[in-house]
Amino acid sequence: MPETEATLIQRAQKGDHDAFAALVTEHQRYVYNLALRVVKDENEALDLAQETFVRAWTALPNFKGQSQFRTWLYRIVTNLCYNRLPNLRRSLNDLGDDVMEEIPESDPAFDNPVQSLESQELREYLRRALDNLDEQYRLLLTMRYQDELSYDEIASTLNLPLGTVKTGLFRAKAQLRLALESYEEPSWTIA
Repeated sequence: MPETEATLIQRAQKGDHDAFAALVTEHQRYVYNLALRVVKDENEALDLAQETFVRAWTALPNFKGQSQFRTWLYRIVTNLCYNRLPNLRRSLNDLGDDVMEEIPESDPAFDNPVQSLESQELREYLRRALDNLDEQYRLLLTMRYQDELSYDEIASTLNLPLGTVKTGLFRAKAQLRLALESYEEPSWTIA
């Protein structure tokens, strides 16, 4: 029977390296991807991920389980990103506390090859558009949609008011929507 995360955490807190290695294996991809989305450099993201787990190991005896382990790790990696990108914290704090309505999300299912190819092209265009967003928007979108954190988890991880997280996500999605509108505009005209 596989061990639960809580059991692994308890064992790791007592100095069990194998238990901590299992926790690292479980979370390393998410920590790395979050760092990569923020710093946009693979080597820097690897360094940040490694430093995250070194700090987590050191601070693990202080982990009380008041938040999810994943949220705790994300706070560590985002703080490390803040240290590397000083403008990121200021930009996130400047988003403001206005609470905006949530934009409905859709997840269309494609069932033919032409739509599948168009979907691949759209995903690549969307990836490039994401990479061109401001760091704070990229971070919020990554945490929400790639890492599937709730608004509350994002607010807790980034130490921001919930309204600021909602506002930031609203604005980030608005920027992406504008980028997608230019994608959908035909690049040719009929004379």
